[in-house]
Amino acid sequence: MGYKAKGRLHSTFDAQQVTERFRKRELVLELADNPRYPQYVLFQLTGDRCDQLDNFSAGDEVEIDFSLRGREWTSPKGEVKYFNSLDVWEISGVGKAAVSRFDDPPPNTDEPPPGYDDDTPF
Repeated sequence: MGYKAKGRLHSTFDAQQVTERFRKRELVLELADNPRYPQYVLFQLTGDRCDQLDNFSAGDEVEIDFSLRGREWTSPKGEVKYFNSLDVWEISGVGKAAVSRFDDPPPNTDEPPPGYDDDTPF
């Protein structure tokens, strides 16, 4: 099941090579559903998805698609522990971050387009 979250990118961390085949990168998203009590939530990107974060910096407004993951682990002493992770599938910019990060700059509109004839009667 997939979820979405929208908020301000509070901080990002460098990618970590956990094992030979597993790489992860974490980010903190500030959720301001209630501005008096913002929530700072830790998400992670794994594998090739780590590179998606290169397009963003702290302060950008973003929307993320993620899944909630959980697992059970038994310690050597026999204690059972549970771990959760929020795994990001896709991150995209919202508002200014969407325009400034992904779109080409607008063309210079001071000059007429090629082939423009200023003597056109209409």
